[in-house]
Amino acid sequence: QEEGRFDFATVVDAITRKLVRRHPHVFPDGDLYGSFDLPRLDEAAIKQRWEEIKAEERAEKSAAPEQLSLLDDVPGALPALSRAAKLQKRTAQVGFDWPDALPVVDKVREELDEVLVAMSENDPEAMAEEIGDLLFVTVNLARHLKVDPENALRGANGKFERRFRFIEQALRERGRPIEACDLAELDALWDEAKKTEQPLSCG
Repeated sequence: QEEGRFDFATVVDAITRKLVRRHPHVFPDGDLYGSFDLPRLDEAAIKQRWEEIKAEERAEKSAAPEQLSLLDDVPGALPALSRAAKLQKRTAQVGFDWPDALPVVDKVREELDEVLVAMSENDPEAMAEEIGDLLFVTVNLARHLKVDPENALRGANGKFERRFRFIEQALRERGRPIEACDLAELDALWDEAKKTEQPLSCG
């Protein structure tokens, strides 16, 4: 505001305009005071229109010198997994994508092979780069399978934590410090932890 670039009213106005523009099913008259007797649209139609509106906005921005890429407005502050999915989704809208999940599985295998090559060469920089590529293409596989990678990893974290806590509790009940156990004993307890979980779990 001191630099004369914007003030609070300008920020509110911009947010309100975006809200109204991106929700025509809520504001069909193009303002905040439209009819509340609205036809019910299904979720797929709403999402499709949302993406169309955002594409129109990006097309308008592309004429501006500061908007040089389709990816310019993908937030850099997103968690890495979520940002990878958003980058891939954005480029898929212009056809830069695999047709289905199976070629992505092949790509996962290819990237894993490249990790193994980097490991065999004991090259730390190459290992970090190849692990990054492996994670990125795994996110792509999740996207093709309509799985949110952030939620999937959060679930895996929770599962790991539950099972490890089971191991710790079992060892406490036996009076054994975890440091005194070898991997075989810990693995056996891990298998016990898996058996205590729901039958649907297969990880």
